[in-house]
Amino acid sequence: MLLTGVIVKGIGGFYYIKAEDGAVYECKARGVFRKEKIKPMIGDVVRIESDGEKGNIVAIKPRKTELIRPSVANIDTLVIVAATASPEPNLFLIDKMLVLSEQQGIRPILCLNKEDLHSGDELEKIYRTAGYPVVRVSAKTGEGVAELRALILGKTSAFTGLSGVGKSSILTLLLDAVLQTGAVSDKIQRGKHTTRHVELFELPGGGFVLDTPGFSSLEAEGITASELYGYFPELAEVTGCRFKGCSHISEPDCAVKALLAQGKIAASRYESYKALYELLKQKKDWE
Repeated sequence: MLLTGVIVKGIGGFYYIKAEDGAVYECKARGVFRKEKIKPMIGDVVRIESDGEKGNIVAIKPRKTELIRPSVANIDTLVIVAATASPEPNLFLIDKMLVLSEQQGIRPILCLNKEDLHSGDELEKIYRTAGYPVVRVSAKTGEGVAELRALILGKTSAFTGLSGVGKSSILTLLLDAVLQTGAVSDKIQRGKHTTRHVELFELPGGGFVLDTPGFSSLEAEGITASELYGYFPELAEVTGCRFKGCSHISEPDCAVKALLAQGKIAASRYESYKALYELLKQKKDWE
């Protein structure tokens, strides 16, 4: 029997596929993948051959997107969770994740949690001005969770954010799970604030969600310093610099710096751009 499904988990060389018939199959990858140096990834859409609860992966469909760390494919949406307080938001890491999403062609959503503690007005203004969707939620009260669910329904969405920002609590609400031993939310939480492995969880109503193991561990390849401005939407659309190929760092008559002085580009976004530019000048890839 041939079936199509999605790899939702991989442990010790075994892959668990949620198939089109609604069942989950434990499968191994055929040797041909090792010969071709192809390793199945969580999120891969695969064809499996099975005569029961177990089977073999016989084909992997082309990937739309691919993250390196964590190793996961076909992410549609990257939900970047930040707290408005406790912990304070790290704008550089938020901006780094936004660059990664732009580079990978993944739709980003900024999710501001802990609205019950501190208003997200300033953060929302920064990122809406840059052209990004922003959802303000409170995992404590449930405010905004329905709006976030509507944005990711039917998609495969990765959640990322610093420890303590409330990713697991938000995912618990989205999955309608209860925090108890053995429940889906317990698998997500894995201790207080640590996610140990990558696993897709089915979203009620359609789609999958994924909790990543760490905010700063997400990684992309292939971005150079000279290309970086193209991954900041508010910089990419600016024209009028005196020099062709202006880096928007030290050149005179830079249109970006003129807009910055007028308050039309957020100072925090420009500072992130400069910091990333310097990092990319020094090394090929982010560590």
